[in-house]
Amino acid sequence: MSVESPDTSAQAPKSDPTPINKPHNPPSRWGTVARDIVSSNASVVVFAVIAALLMAAVLVAAANAEVQRTAGYIFARPTDFFTAVWDSVSGAYWSLFRGSIYDPEAPTFLRQIKPITETLTAATPLIFAGLGLGIGFRSGMFNIGAQGQVILGATISAFIGFTFQLPVGLHLLVAVLGGVLGGAVWAGIAGYLKAQFGANEVIVTIMLNSIAGFLMSYLLTTDLFKREGSNNPISQRIDSDAMFPQFLGSEFRLHLGFVLALVVAWGVWWLLERSTLGFKFRAVGLNADAARTAGIKVNRIYLYVMLVAGGLAGLGGVSQTLGTEGVLQEGVAGSIGFDAITVALLGRSRPMGIVGAAILFGALRAGSPLMQTASNTPVDIVQVVQALVVLLIAAPPLVRAIFRLPAPRKEGAA
Repeated sequence: MSVESPDTSAQAPKSDPTPINKPHNPPSRWGTVARDIVSSNASVVVFAVIAALLMAAVLVAAANAEVQRTAGYIFARPTDFFTAVWDSVSGAYWSLFRGSIYDPEAPTFLRQIKPITETLTAATPLIFAGLGLGIGFRSGMFNIGAQGQVILGATISAFIGFTFQLPVGLHLLVAVLGGVLGGAVWAGIAGYLKAQFGANEVIVTIMLNSIAGFLMSYLLTTDLFKREGSNNPISQRIDSDAMFPQFLGSEFRLHLGFVLALVVAWGVWWLLERSTLGFKFRAVGLNADAARTAGIKVNRIYLYVMLVAGGLAGLGGVSQTLGTEGVLQEGVAGSIGFDAITVALLGRSRPMGIVGAAILFGALRAGSPLMQTASNTPVDIVQVVQALVVLLIAAPPLVRAIFRLPAPRKEGAA
């Protein structure tokens, strides 16, 4: 007797051939690039700086008149050529050291240590702006609007500094907070547009950079900002009560803003590595879709990231107006916002790395005038070094190929 097998086709659940469309936001290409660069090995960063200095040495030698003269008879007396190359390169870098770290040829001790104070002064706004950009990079946002945020921070802090009369201490505090608020609001515009409408932060921040520059130029032509009796685009002098105190007297420009930068760097480290909000920042930067699935409000995090980043960049402008300049004028921000991109990438978006990278770039700035005058080296060589650092940091495989560094192991590799 045959036993019929029961028909289970009616009981078995039917598979739905229609795929379920899950929301998926592809990561920003700029955010992916920034994440790849930031995650590169520290040895790649070190060797990138070394390679940049070696390439710049070739340019220093090529621009030297004695090297060019001895190259005409290099096959007859090659020692003359190589001696000239060594003298030009070593002289240029020795002058860079004397102008940025320590000058043993200065007549007094104060003059000998003044170069390092100039380096730290130049590094202060780069630390602030670099920290702001580093937070954005680790959160998956390629914020390149630090220049505009620096300008807004400088503008508002200067306005508070020369307009209001407040008690000592309170005046400086209010001016600093005003600059932080100005930078945060300016960056918050890009954060809100990205969170609400999905606008690309790269394009928005580029536009905001231009708007901030033109806005400051316009304000310096108004009676509210323009110095009385002057036709130049320069503001009134900021009240001394609103200025950062100087460490070593009026002969040196190093001010309390550098200490504040170190404190803020520690605060950013704590925010990213020890706080819940910082964990959300990093989670969104690693994988926004996974963070959203875990319950993190990604769009809100985008806004928070830009507010924090803008406030930090605004402090860079504050350190310029309330620390070194004492006035608001055209070019007060220089190229701080753009140099901070290199600083953040060179520091791998880690606070301590950013501080070190900012000091390196501050040394290049402080030492370049003496390098130009003492060794007849074009000051543009410093800009070339910075550009080469950016190029090499942005191409980790190239650095590994030049120095034969091992490739990073992939996840899951033995």
